[in-house]
Amino acid sequence: MAALEYKGHPLQRKDNFIYYGSFADKYIIMMQILETKKVGDLDVATKVSVQLQLTDDSVKSRDRIVKKTEKDSLYTAIDVAAVWLERALASR
Repeated sequence: MAALEYKGHPLQRKDNFIYYGSFADKYIIMMQILETKKVGDLDVATKVSVQLQLTDDSVKSRDRIVKKTEKDSLYTAIDVAAVWLERALASR
């Protein structure tokens, strides 16, 4: 099965965490779904934490966070994530 991609970068979900980008790159985006609401029989994200993080293992985990924000939908969260990741990877 092919990996899920958005704008040329891989997307992986583990429980309430969505990782956007490649761990082989200098930066990755971590999104955490903090709150959801039921719409019909679906759970829809209503609060999503977005963090641009360094992938360098030698940096302490709390120091890896470059930028963070919270958004009120997965759509706006991934929109911000795509812009942040592109800019971060372009500025190597």
